[in-house]
Amino acid sequence: MKQITYIKGDATVPQAKGTKLIVHICNNIGGWGKGFVVAISKRWPEPEKAYREWHRNRAKNDFELGSIQVIQVSNDKYVGNIVAQQGIKTGSKGVPIRYEAVKTCLEKISIEAKKLNASIHMPRIGCGLAGGKWTEIEPLVEQTLLEKDLDVYVYDFD
Repeated sequence: MKQITYIKGDATVPQAKGTKLIVHICNNIGGWGKGFVVAISKRWPEPEKAYREWHRNRAKNDFELGSIQVIQVSNDKYVGNIVAQQGIKTGSKGVPIRYEAVKTCLEKISIEAKKLNASIHMPRIGCGLAGGKWTEIEPLVEQTLLEKDLDVYVYDFD
């Protein structure tokens, strides 16, 4: 089985040849404006626009925990908006991250990455504002992406 390649740097500037799919976690309430999404929006307007439209029309589409959206932002780069965060605040049900939704999303991302023949690039998803632990997320990445023989790069911003 492949291993995760850990890189010091910016996940919005993926360090690999070929097609790249940058994956990050979104919440299920339409909020976009803090955390890694800020770096995405500074680089490309399309992922935020697509996410907001997806949320706005949620009565007519699949916008919910466990759903994904893949947006092409250049010839060889795509951004995967994955909905795996319940709201934005820690409450009675704990931190916002939903590990089961992360797993479902990553399973769907693996299918899209295979179709695109893309490597996967991400920060330590779910471990910032969502409040998750990498010790919980890393095995999900292994089960859903590495076992599908995908190249996975995880970035730690300096």
